[in-house]
Amino acid sequence: MPPGALALSWLALCVLLFGCPTRIQAQAAQSPATPSTETPAAEPQSAATIPGTISGTILYESGTAIAGAHVKLTRENPPLSQEAVSGERGQFLFTDIAPGPFQITVTGDGFETQSASGVLHSGETYFVPEIVLRLATVVTEVRVKPPKEVAEAQIKQQEKQRVLGVIPNFYVSYVPIADVVALTPKQKFELAWRSSVDPVTFGGIVFIAAFQQAGDSYPEWGQGWGAYGERYGAFYANVVTGTFLGDAVMPSLLHQDPRYFYKGTGSKKSRLLHALSAPFICPGDNGKQQVNYSYLIGSFGAGALSTVYYPTRPHESVAGLVVENSLVRIAENSISSVAQEFFIRKLTPHRHRSDPANSD
Repeated sequence: MPPGALALSWLALCVLLFGCPTRIQAQAAQSPATPSTETPAAEPQSAATIPGTISGTILYESGTAIAGAHVKLTRENPPLSQEAVSGERGQFLFTDIAPGPFQITVTGDGFETQSASGVLHSGETYFVPEIVLRLATVVTEVRVKPPKEVAEAQIKQQEKQRVLGVIPNFYVSYVPIADVVALTPKQKFELAWRSSVDPVTFGGIVFIAAFQQAGDSYPEWGQGWGAYGERYGAFYANVVTGTFLGDAVMPSLLHQDPRYFYKGTGSKKSRLLHALSAPFICPGDNGKQQVNYSYLIGSFGAGALSTVYYPTRPHESVAGLVVENSLVRIAENSISSVAQEFFIRKLTPHRHRSDPANSD
């Protein structure tokens, strides 16, 4: 082969081996980039913020479903407040709730408020453990009255007591002795005053003075309206002094109760002794039985004062008259107490409801 031909052959071989890639690369470098026509995929929602659901059931203690209970869902951060009412099967449901801690509060009429709490995670359906409602405990406020108020109420009740609905029966208590509250000095004086100025007291003395006049009691006074007035005034003065001394002044000083306390239970003998001993035995303001100094001193004091307005006969001594009048007063009290224990109670309307049962 001629040398020129050999050289051409090597040149052609080099072009084939090295010239074409260089040209291809050059063409690739010179060709403009074709823009992509694909749309990039949307960025997925954060897994930490997917809303969730909260549900649960409300039951009685017996396990029965409660319909109509009020359910409240709350959260502090971020703030949240939703409400629902339990269905027929006691179920409740809150949907589209952002993840985070929460609190459930359940209320119902007549039931104690119950609550539950939890943490809702992203996309979670949270089942609240069964919530059991218990019946609410009814707390009744009890106001304890001061003793003075209780005693005042008892006096008001006593002032309604009238034999046959007319004659005052203020100094008898039908309240069980264990429930009796001691009177204050002021209340003792008020009761004495109420008894002394009662219209029936004045009316009763009208008839008593008339009987004395008809029987010519204390003939020193004679007859006529003037004598009648003296008899009326003397008897009324005797009633008032006896009432205030024996039922107000001395009981206040000696801390004793001037009332008669109806027994109403036990044998007739025990009740008779209770009534007959009333002028001699009484409860003190401390609740203990005591010698009835108040009534005894009051009776003798009233007897002594009666000598001021009752005439004294020449053959009678003042001391004898005092003792006589005092003993008569004490005897009258015993007889009156027996009548109170066995008869007058049935004739007295408006007595206290809790008076003891009677066996007579």
